Amino acid sequence: MIETTEQNGMAILRMAHGKANAMSTDFCAAITAKFAEISPARAVVLTGSGRIFSAGVDLLRLLDGGSAYIREFLPALGTMLATVFSHPKPVVAAINGHAVAGGCVLACAADKRIMARDAGRIGVTELLVGVPFPAAAMEIMRCATAPQYFEDAIFSGATYTPPEAVARGLVHDIVDPHALLDRAIDAANTLAALSPPAFATTKRQTRGAGIGAVAKRGHRWRHRANLDGAGHPRPHSRLCQPHLAQIVRHALPASRRLPGPARDRR
Repeated sequence: MIETTEQNGMAILRMAHGKANAMSTDFCAAITAKFAEISPARAVVLTGSGRIFSAGVDLLRLLDGGSAYIREFLPALGTMLATVFSHPKPVVAAINGHAVAGGCVLACAADKRIMARDAGRIGVTELLVGVPFPAAAMEIMRCATAPQYFEDAIFSGATYTPPEAVARGLVHDIVDPHALLDRAIDAANTLAALSPPAFATTKRQTRGAGIGAVAKRGHRWRHRANLDGAGHPRPHSRLCQPHLAQIVRHALPASRRLPGPARDRR
């Protein structure tokens, strides 16, 4: 699920969970565990496999799992994001392809974000599927996005090409796909060459309230926006599925579309 390699004291984590690195409870727990496991590493490079960095939350699993799964999943998601965002060592996201919704938030939790040229789109699409933005994810996006574009990025649900993402602060650099990992490793080495205590302190200072808010809320997510009075997410699924299909059609070319809901799973 999460492949780990080491290079000169640096940990390279490659997400390899199906075709889209869709976020389930197991996926979130695996990333959290990996960050604990590689804590001695000088820096971390996080990347995906194939044409997708991460397509975000596995919505079909969420719908099928019901309220019990939601109560299990949301704290796992919050803990994962808090772990990456507050990691004291440098974290570089090598965005190899589409980073949509939670995948965009995960990338934005990194200190440096480098995206492959013409490889995909990046953006937060939560409102398009009728999901209010979780507080911890909001804090991460607030820290990453250029202030003048922040509200538009959240409310529009748009996904952006790499140049558009650079203009909005979601991505720092664009490189050719074949050079992505090497460039990410170079960026991680540059940050790792700084004094580790000074880097950790400065990271806390620059992210300030964001790190505190994410760490606090990451363990407390109790998202009820999709639940009816009986505590069941099914009624909302009729809205979720067509909107998800719309996002996929907009974000991905026909040759790269993610598998989508093909039927009503009630």
